[in-house]
Amino acid sequence: MKYLKTNTNDHIYHILLDKNKSNAMDLEVIDELITAVDSAENDPAVEGLILSGKEGFFSSGLDLITLYGYNEEQMEHFWSRFMILLQKLVSFSKPAVSAITGHSPAGGCVLALCCDYRIMAEGEYIIGLNEVPVGIVVPESIFKLYSFWLGSGIAYRSLIEGKLFTPQEALAIGLVDEVVELSRIQNAALRKVKSVTQFEKNAWRNSKQNFRKDLLNSLKSNQQETITQVLDQWWRPGTRAIMKTIIENLTQRKG
Repeated sequence: MKYLKTNTNDHIYHILLDKNKSNAMDLEVIDELITAVDSAENDPAVEGLILSGKEGFFSSGLDLITLYGYNEEQMEHFWSRFMILLQKLVSFSKPAVSAITGHSPAGGCVLALCCDYRIMAEGEYIIGLNEVPVGIVVPESIFKLYSFWLGSGIAYRSLIEGKLFTPQEALAIGLVDEVVELSRIQNAALRKVKSVTQFEKNAWRNSKQNFRKDLLNSLKSNQQETITQVLDQWWRPGTRAIMKTIIENLTQRKG
């Protein structure tokens, strides 16, 4: 794969996001993630999954620089694939742990939320959903995904303000489950996923599916309506202006 590194070790499937510095996601990354998750799901030798990034970034979210240049057909295809990825991660029948190796705003946070357990590196990093200030509509299904872990009140206030959290703040509200030194994060993720794979597999997996049934249904229902709402906002002049400013700032930093 071009933007992922994958391997299976001792029955655990490892996915490492590996695109540039920030692991920003475009259509190619999403397609590769779908392929990787399917591989882990369908391989009977795989008992669990660890999703991680590189030092400093788990994922900065959507690759706005690339997506800004997509036409309408490309953007609709992108959002359709992104929603499919979320469905596959939420319905993944085996234990899944996110090793959040750095910054994880927006889409990066969404990926982590789909997993069963989140371990974040300590440091001056941020995590959360900041789509609203950027001018992107947050679908009801993403609100329910956030609420699944934070509760409706905290999720609502955080989303409507686009609030981002430090690792310790995220730990306090249940957005992450552990905060450890970066050098220990892979061992901590492996320890956690291994502790779960010791349970009777059928009981654990069926229970997981039961607990996530409403969440998965919310991701699947009215999908075209959700995509249409997101895209209507995406093409608004105000949203395009905000994104253009963000892209200019990102480009200047790279320069």
